[in-house]
Amino acid sequence: MALVDQLKTDITQALRGGEALKVETLRGLLAAVHNREIELRGKGKELNEEEVLTVLGREAKKRKEANQIYSEAGRADLAEKESKELEIIKSYLPLEMGADEIEIIVRKVVGGGVMEFGQVMGAVVKETKGRAEPGVVKEIVEKVLGAENEK
Repeated sequence: MALVDQLKTDITQALRGGEALKVETLRGLLAAVHNREIELRGKGKELNEEEVLTVLGREAKKRKEANQIYSEAGRADLAEKESKELEIIKSYLPLEMGADEIEIIVRKVVGGGVMEFGQVMGAVVKETKGRAEPGVVKEIVEKVLGAENEK
């Protein structure tokens, strides 16, 4: 679990550097990872690197949604804090795929004979493994399926 070890190391460095927001964010991430580990242990499973990335992805999504809500409510101070936390979390996640890469995967799935929207989405989301925004994937799938249906 190299990612968990990296989080712990970065907390120590942030404490030494006096980076309060980073310390708070990383501690929250470790707590979320620990909670997931306990949840999996109850099911007889162990925490692996993929699960840690899933937890970090969920936490990033929470920050993004909170940022949007605070922005709409006119709370720029809280929106900015959520945005900074999101940037910290994103630094631990794999780089997101570009639209071109996603389209290649969608075309491969559709080329395999799958033409139903839900099945294509499921296959593409599984293939991208959290490295692509679901909204972007949805747009690309709709575009590709629309083009295929016009043929």
